[in-house]
Amino acid sequence: MKRGALITLEGIEGSGKSGHLKLLAQFLQSQGFPIRVTYEPGATALGRSLRELLLHGEGLIEDPLVELFLFLSDRREHVRLVVKPLLLEGKVVLCDRYVDSTLAYQGFGRGLDLDFLLRANRLVTEGIWPDLTILLDCPPEEGLRRAKGEDRLHRQPLEFHRRVREGYLELARREPERIKVVSTSGCPKEEAQEEIRSIVLEFLRRWPRET
Repeated sequence: MKRGALITLEGIEGSGKSGHLKLLAQFLQSQGFPIRVTYEPGATALGRSLRELLLHGEGLIEDPLVELFLFLSDRREHVRLVVKPLLLEGKVVLCDRYVDSTLAYQGFGRGLDLDFLLRANRLVTEGIWPDLTILLDCPPEEGLRRAKGEDRLHRQPLEFHRRVREGYLELARREPERIKVVSTSGCPKEEAQEEIRSIVLEFLRRWPRET
């Protein structure tokens, strides 16, 4: 049976995820790979409502557990309706944020128990974990300066964003085979994109296409 690949892009606010994902998708499509692009939160009908609440529900979401369960509800629908069907079709799924965002933001950032977060994510994703994760890294001061928009997460204190960044880097130290760190600080966008493409192409060339 064909089994696609799930590649995620992660990083703090303003790290360049969305722009690099778009460039990567265009490149991989030009190389003939069966690419599909998706994102979290908000890729389903329910997810769009949850995204609006999560990003703009100022004053409505004050408990970290409430925030967590909203993100997990979005992820459950996303996996069930988008990610899993695409993988079963043999597609290469590029996803802007996924489980590592929860570990970094709600775990390291909010202080929720990481073991609990891992178990919860395994449940809602049915064990569908990223096959490769590109972590775009930059100092939070730099990322927040160039980030577009003023949503609820952007407005968190600088110390929160520092904890999130350190959390991401700790996850990369724990899983170096899956999570590859690419710096987007102080280097041309083209240079970072070339590094991302190199990592992804190497992965796809050895990825088992049959299961």
